[in-house]
Amino acid sequence: MQAAATDAPQHLVEIRNVVKAYESEAGTFTALRGVDLTVDARQFVAVIGKSGSGKSTLINMITGIDRPTSGEVWVDGTPVHTLSEGQMAKWRGRRLGIVFQFFQLLPTLSLIENIMLPMDFCNTYPRGERRDRALHLLDQVGLADRADKLPSAISGGQQQRVAIARALANDPPMIVADEPTGNLDSKMAASIFELFDELVRNGKTIVMVTHDNDLAARASRSVFVADGQVVNEYVVTALHRLDVDQMTLAASKLTPVKYQPGAVIVRQGDEADLFYMITKGQVGVFVQQPGGSEVQVATLNSGQYFGEIALMRGGTRTATVRAAEDADVEVMALDRDTFGSLTEDSYATREEIDEVIRKRLTELGVAAAS
Repeated sequence: MQAAATDAPQHLVEIRNVVKAYESEAGTFTALRGVDLTVDARQFVAVIGKSGSGKSTLINMITGIDRPTSGEVWVDGTPVHTLSEGQMAKWRGRRLGIVFQFFQLLPTLSLIENIMLPMDFCNTYPRGERRDRALHLLDQVGLADRADKLPSAISGGQQQRVAIARALANDPPMIVADEPTGNLDSKMAASIFELFDELVRNGKTIVMVTHDNDLAARASRSVFVADGQVVNEYVVTALHRLDVDQMTLAASKLTPVKYQPGAVIVRQGDEADLFYMITKGQVGVFVQQPGGSEVQVATLNSGQYFGEIALMRGGTRTATVRAAEDADVEVMALDRDTFGSLTEDSYATREEIDEVIRKRLTELGVAAAS
């Protein structure tokens, strides 16, 4: 079954309004709640979130290991949600490479035989070329000299490198990895990340679930999952120094608000009660001069924030912020108490916002005096 031409995907991965619910004796558990997500070719995407947030379920939608209760999953132009089990196995073998936390190498096969297995299963390369290709992939991950060893003869980090080579066997456009560094020490984890980074530079797309904030911060993009939903990426951009627990708290307290063109969002002199992150559109920041006229001192776009000065320094609003005149503006608002708790608990976030405040106060002072 193919979707209508008007629904053709524009990205390498498109997840559209996906819901995943599981039934048990205890009742219905909804792991994903209307998730929308796109991934473009040659991106390195880190999927992060607390245990039980739905992040592994999300990538299982991409790989077809699990099926959505409702919604659509498109990967590389294929409507994965419509495939039969037989179609799924063939498609997955040719179009995806999957890397697991615990390697899942077959213990009775040598390293090179483990890598040849996907080629044998999908019949993707001539039989006489498969060993040479497997050896080339082992060379890429620095283990060509161990080709005929069994998995038990090498370390965990080395086994994960072999698992990555196996995932590359059929030259898929995308690698999906579920906690690939979760069973490794920090040095080995960093080496696996560097290998993924090199693969992206060479044209692959990587989607990686990780619990490691530091590694996630090095990916080209982070997708944060909380309570079965993808947190708006502009919020993640604005608060990128929060850890997983802090971001989960922030996500649970966010309130979406929409403003019409030209609407006042905050007014200079008012009491401060909310912190705002722009998720769509553009706002202007205006300061009142001594004579009563206003001057625009800044324009802020999606991924930027405002309202932090009075919340951090005390007092009333230092400027008026208005939606741009040509389009609606959407923001996520965070209440004063939650904002205060997060900036108290996250030194890095507080320092970063303080630096922004210093720059903005300088701009406001110059504008007011001019």
